[in-house]
Amino acid sequence: MTPAVRTVLGDVDPAVLGVTDYHEHLFQVSPLLAGDELEDEARSGEEAATLVAAGTTAMIEATPSDLGARPDAVARISAACGLHVVHTTGAHHSGHYAAGHPLLGRTVDELTARFTADVHEGLRLPDGALARTPGGAPVRAGIVKGAARYWSVDDFGRRVLTACAGTALATGVAVMVHLDHGSAAHEVLDLLAADGLPADRVVLAHVDRNPDPGLHASLAQRGAHLGYDGAARHREAPDSVLLACLEATVDAVGADRVLLGGDVARASRYRAYGGMPGLDYLPRRFSPRVAAALGDDVLHAITVTNPARLLQLSA
Repeated sequence: MTPAVRTVLGDVDPAVLGVTDYHEHLFQVSPLLAGDELEDEARSGEEAATLVAAGTTAMIEATPSDLGARPDAVARISAACGLHVVHTTGAHHSGHYAAGHPLLGRTVDELTARFTADVHEGLRLPDGALARTPGGAPVRAGIVKGAARYWSVDDFGRRVLTACAGTALATGVAVMVHLDHGSAAHEVLDLLAADGLPADRVVLAHVDRNPDPGLHASLAQRGAHLGYDGAARHREAPDSVLLACLEATVDAVGADRVLLGGDVARASRYRAYGGMPGLDYLPRRFSPRVAAALGDDVLHAITVTNPARLLQLSA
């Protein structure tokens, strides 16, 4: 099989991705983020362009099913600003969905069928129509997402993780897992392994919200990818703490399992929506500090080599 990454504009050679921000949201609407909705195509497109201007050439749109994702608009933004975008399918944890939301009642088989169809056939709009690129092709997902809450995987979360594993095994896409405060990382890997998915097809989002290099090294030794996406969250930890954790982890196990993302995720943090620091904080402010501390080769590994390997379809 020819190596490929599934982007919103079609399959591309992994080598063309370049500098990749592994975790962002151009569109997102959730009851947990009331008043911070990302739903304006022009503003989200303007913000995406700042990422490109700062030297980032690819990103993952990490908004999963039924949370305001607009894959057709993402495809238009991708085409307009020259940014490769890999779109997510899957589901977030149950707290992001209103009580009684239909997705919460889906069986494992139903969830797997939906997520797999999003990869093979294309993502669908709220009216059920396939999302289309500006050229008329279906917009297909290239990664599937599940989630754990703080030291907790409820029944819905377990069904979603099983469906993520099934989707990954059937389609070759990787799995992203949201971890509240970086908790339950090994436990999530154990659950996915029980469903037949190896750790090297998983990226653990927000693992740096628990800046513990010993934990991170143990996760990397299992083959899991470490999603560092907590920069500019100074109320939780200064960037210096994340950099120190990253340096200690790389010293212990090397750099080939680390990814960098911004997960800016809120209108109040996007300059185009009137907030700050904006999507380009990662390439303009944080990445140069990584290069200064760890070297250009390490920065290249975690922003170019590693995401390309993870996102390459394995089947």
